[in-house]
Amino acid sequence: MGSLGTFLKMDAVDRSAETKYECLLFDMDDTLYPLSSGLNLACRKNIEEFMLHKLHIEESEVPRMCLELYREHGTTMAGLKALGYEFDNDEFHAYVHGRLPYETLKPDPVLRNLLLSMPQRKIIFTNGDKAHVDQVLSRLGLEDCFEGIICFETLNPALEPIMDQLDGDSVQAEGDIEVDSQIGSNIVSSKTRILCKPSVEAIEAAIKIADVDPSKTIFFDDSARNIASGKAAGLHTVIVGSSVLVPGADHALRSIHNIREALPEIWEGQEGEQLEQVIQSTAVETVVLA
Repeated sequence: MGSLGTFLKMDAVDRSAETKYECLLFDMDDTLYPLSSGLNLACRKNIEEFMLHKLHIEESEVPRMCLELYREHGTTMAGLKALGYEFDNDEFHAYVHGRLPYETLKPDPVLRNLLLSMPQRKIIFTNGDKAHVDQVLSRLGLEDCFEGIICFETLNPALEPIMDQLDGDSVQAEGDIEVDSQIGSNIVSSKTRILCKPSVEAIEAAIKIADVDPSKTIFFDDSARNIASGKAAGLHTVIVGSSVLVPGADHALRSIHNIREALPEIWEGQEGEQLEQVIQSTAVETVVLA
């Protein structure tokens, strides 16, 4: 699954004390910033344009197909790959995310102070690519608030084709890429299975990569189906962007800014103001687990 990387510890925080929660897993898009930012809508528009102009899918079919693939496979990209469409992952991400109106995102000092005051490990867990994560966190002023990032590249590392020139059967490579092992052939089947939320397998992989105890980890996400899968994987769960609980959610947050009121146990046994000052004086480097 590629290099798991090394989490950098925040030395200012004494984690030896027994706490109810040891790690906080945060989705990023529409979780750390509101849906009203418009990035979600712009992203879907870019995906539809990619399908139309790059994959030459019939224009009348694009909107329906985009939505159906998202619902069935977790992301439209994963669905397109599953159907056998051939395109470069980096090219897709550059087209879909590279043209987003990131300028609509503004620094969020309130959220920054909340995150820095939390004594637990904090990790981003997103289906997005690394470049997109960098852009969003930088715009929000949160780039040094997380000790690790689990993103598209983490769960779907680039792999070299594995060929067996003497065996005519299809063999399975790491990452669920089918390889047609025909003599003289160097073609890897484009039917690649992308690992992403909301699959429980993806969430379990993230738990393993982050090396966390799910029973002591809180998972924040704006997607009801991601929350359901998170609960199935044994995580404590918080649906963000909703004041109503969804199946599998332990808590509901209308906004991520309401986290202190809804989950005071995160700060249990901590002297919040003093801890915050200590953490703010400590540089924390974010490590990408890819």
